Amino acid sequence: MNQQFRPRAPRVSLGLIGLVAGIAVAAIPLAALFAQDRAAPFTVVETGRGYQDLQDAVNAIGNARGTIAIAPGRYEQCAVQEAGQVAYLAAEPGSVVFDGVTCEGKAALVLRGVSAEVAGLVFENMRVPDYNGAGIRLEQGDLTVAESWFRDSQQGILTHNDTGGQLVIDRSTFTRLGTCEGSGGCAHSIYTGEYGYVRVTRSRFEEGRGGHYVKSRAIRVDVASSSFDDTRGRGTNYMIDLPGGASGQISNNWFVQGQDKENYAAFIAVAAEGRAHDSSGLVVVGNDARFATGVDRNSIFVADWSGDMGGVGDNRLDRRLTRYEVIR
Repeated sequence: MNQQFRPRAPRVSLGLIGLVAGIAVAAIPLAALFAQDRAAPFTVVETGRGYQDLQDAVNAIGNARGTIAIAPGRYEQCAVQEAGQVAYLAAEPGSVVFDGVTCEGKAALVLRGVSAEVAGLVFENMRVPDYNGAGIRLEQGDLTVAESWFRDSQQGILTHNDTGGQLVIDRSTFTRLGTCEGSGGCAHSIYTGEYGYVRVTRSRFEEGRGGHYVKSRAIRVDVASSSFDDTRGRGTNYMIDLPGGASGQISNNWFVQGQDKENYAAFIAVAAEGRAHDSSGLVVVGNDARFATGVDRNSIFVADWSGDMGGVGDNRLDRRLTRYEVIR
């Protein structure tokens, strides 16, 4: 069976699969992005001033709203955003790589301002002693990520708690992330705390190295038109884990469970750690779920510890998958 991702026509009207609102790339003239001084790779677009260090560019924006255009290159730098609304944009998507350097022992970008936008960046080789090294650590505020790649790190995106905040991810890829080496528990491709809203669309998760692909404690979670390819995963767990429950939807995604699992009991887990949020409004519909070639086992598509959901909608499932089960 060919396990390549082939998006199917949506079965439900989502209203989620448009362009991500707020990404500033379209608002910046290309000339402004490409007219950077190569000796100063980080340019604050609004002032035209260039900086050698990303942190200096972030500090120059301060409490204001600003855009940092980043020249192509591989950077062993990191930055902490303490305030303001900052957009971090690659002049050429995919040509900017942040490699292996973290701030505060956390991430390449540590964000605790009002909001941030990230577009076209690559984050790789993020590792720290507590096994939570991430491309982005979101501590408060809103974050929008588009056309970015997180790879070969302990985590891709990790957040703290902000029930008034939202995280939106679109057209991004998460590769060879996660680990269960630390004594404090596993790291994951995406792990969000008690956020108000988390949305993931048109993104790819692949080759996990432990933990879950998406673990979220958010109040509302929408995951749509994305692929979860666990064929080459190692020691992985659930595709999506909503440990406290959530409302929202999981729709039109493609799931393949691989052979090398730490836990293969379910594809999607709801409220496995307790019922923190009502899950009666969680809709699971239009998904395609199967096992990788050569995998011979049974599993549950949606395992619901809360009992709130009462079932799932129409999904295309492998015959060895139990569609929905309440776990007591």
